[in-house]
Amino acid sequence: MGRVKMNRFALSVRALLAVSTAAGALAFSSGAAAQEVPAAAPGDEIVVTAQKREQNLQDVPISISVVSGDDMQAQGAASLTDYAGYIPGMQVSTGGTPGQTTVTLRGVAPLTASQTVGIYLDDAPVGSSSIYNRGGQFSLDLLPYDIERVEVLRGPQGTLYGASSIGGLVKYVTVAPSTTIFSVRAGGEVFGINGAGDLGWAGQTMFNAPLVQGKLGVTGSFAWRKTPGFVNSTNNAALKDQNAYEQIGGRFSLLWQASDRFSAKLSALYQSVDADGNGVYAADLTGKRLGDGSSYNNYVAEAFQTDLQYYAGTLDYDFGGVSATSSTTYSKRSARQLQDATYAFGVLFPLLTGGAIAPGITPFDINLDLEKWTQEVRLASASGGTFEWLVGGFYTSEKSDNTQLVRSYDMAGNAIPPLDPLATVALPAKYKEYAVFGNATLRLGERFEVTGGVRWARNEQNFRQISQGAIVPTADDPGSSEEDVFTWSVSPQFHVNENAMLYARVATGYRPGGPNVIVPNVPPSVESDTLTNYEVGFKADLAGRAVTIDVAAFYMDWKDIQVTRSFGGVAGQANGGAAVSKGVEGALTIRPATGLSLGLTASYTDATLAEDVPDISGADGDQLPGVAKFSGSARLDYHAELGGDLSGDFGVGVRHASSRLSLVESDPLTARARPYTAVDLNAALNIGEHWKVRAYARNLLDNDGEIARSTLANGLNQPSFLAITPLQPRTIGLAFDLSF
Repeated sequence: MGRVKMNRFALSVRALLAVSTAAGALAFSSGAAAQEVPAAAPGDEIVVTAQKREQNLQDVPISISVVSGDDMQAQGAASLTDYAGYIPGMQVSTGGTPGQTTVTLRGVAPLTASQTVGIYLDDAPVGSSSIYNRGGQFSLDLLPYDIERVEVLRGPQGTLYGASSIGGLVKYVTVAPSTTIFSVRAGGEVFGINGAGDLGWAGQTMFNAPLVQGKLGVTGSFAWRKTPGFVNSTNNAALKDQNAYEQIGGRFSLLWQASDRFSAKLSALYQSVDADGNGVYAADLTGKRLGDGSSYNNYVAEAFQTDLQYYAGTLDYDFGGVSATSSTTYSKRSARQLQDATYAFGVLFPLLTGGAIAPGITPFDINLDLEKWTQEVRLASASGGTFEWLVGGFYTSEKSDNTQLVRSYDMAGNAIPPLDPLATVALPAKYKEYAVFGNATLRLGERFEVTGGVRWARNEQNFRQISQGAIVPTADDPGSSEEDVFTWSVSPQFHVNENAMLYARVATGYRPGGPNVIVPNVPPSVESDTLTNYEVGFKADLAGRAVTIDVAAFYMDWKDIQVTRSFGGVAGQANGGAAVSKGVEGALTIRPATGLSLGLTASYTDATLAEDVPDISGADGDQLPGVAKFSGSARLDYHAELGGDLSGDFGVGVRHASSRLSLVESDPLTARARPYTAVDLNAALNIGEHWKVRAYARNLLDNDGEIARSTLANGLNQPSFLAITPLQPRTIGLAFDLSF
């Protein structure tokens, strides 16, 4: 085929599309009480490390939910979407497989590709701090088998946890090795999803062994889970049950307790997700679903793979009254995502070529790579006493790559030389951050205390914009930025008695900016956006700890929001606009009898723009995307001794979320996901100390609700069709566990 002349209109399309590459690059719009763990019995305490020291959950002046790994497993939960509905104020949007996950807390939704909720694995952040590695769209989603608990901290955590935690923090805490106890646990399960062509299965094992009694212990685990698909394609008969995926995870940890004062722990973790396609349905613009109602309209398989390698070394030394901790981590993470961009770019072939080339197929390949080092050193006073303090320093260095390739094929799958490749983009970036921080609690008598913290951080960034192709300019340009940020928090607390506390909290946080794309009229860098949280809360264990309550009201002021802005026909990042999120959230656990508990959670969140933001077609008062105004859950759990060596567990839960938007309310392309209410059941028969048989049902009534709904537009920003991420259909599983 000879050279094809592009018309004047095609050139304007080229300019319009040109450097949307930088902020997430060429991406077309795509969809975008875990029970409150009760104490096992009155008097038991839940210990958390939210303030980087062990504390009773009820003594921490932060709104926190805790989910144990055992409870996740009992309920058949295998990903964030499975238990987020039981956590107040937490929303998770997904492409239908673990790893393609966006987390929102308290209504602070990422309006660009970088994250607003921090993700920690034990002592270190996981994921990119740079604005070019899509950290907000690919959150860590671990299998629960080797997780001791997940701590969900709501509100900005900038003083102790640093950047990109303006909405809150999700902290995975893994099982620590024991130097005294030998144990082995293994299990397997099978499960079926309504509409899937095959059964799913999972197997896992875990061990702990004291190598030198009281001195050296090791723990290891391995888990493998295969989940069947239930989504077909209306355009490619070969793509049947295309959202099947496989998860593999393993961990090894060694603890050396050299003395009463000194310990060292080494850990290594690996997890991979390999998905054949996305768990997304397609519907026409009226909302009528295509095909059999559980089909997508893709031409090519939208495969997704992600891998994480994580290595950590932690040293602890007690000087007597003061303890020192050093935490060093190295992580390497990759993500490979293939999108079918036919409806975005393939439909433009006639416009780009003056009608010479018919519409075609455009696979869009995105490759993300991240290498990240972190080092934190801190000193902490002993817990208790009149004055309790912690000081530390933090350093991170990360190198990331974001490469993208858009191919041009005809409908038979043959490359079109004049248009292939349509675009090739590379956005390599380096990010370094230095920080010092401190936190202290002053106790003024038995009932009143004040906790406060400060953090100073500096980040330095460099990146390059490398691009060429039919719809992007040829470029190889550098960019850089640097900024200093100061965050702080203060929290007075009044202890009504030893089991009840009133607290207030004012805290700030920030999300790093960075260098911008290199085109005329675009600012050289985008600044960090900041958020200030005002909160009052009440925590109490009442009636001999038969009743536990945790409730908070909050007001969050979000300024200089990072948005995508058009500058003379091209797109880059900028700061613009403000938003406010206010609401009430809470959890109530009642234990009326031995073995019986009732848990209730609820959240009301009103997250809106506080002024007009034309860059995102937003108007003052618009509801922010990805936020359910109301969400809540109820869960009943019962444990009974059945006589002899037998005991049983039974649980039933109901989770609900109201509708959520894909974009701000005034955007003409916004779509509203339908509300959902799901019923979950689980039961277990414990046979002696070693055997357990479990059964569970998730979404028992097969509710047809939606996690997300978005309008996909073509290259001219005209609506094309709806993409819907459904609540996973009814899933029923049977499992066997052995432990000794």
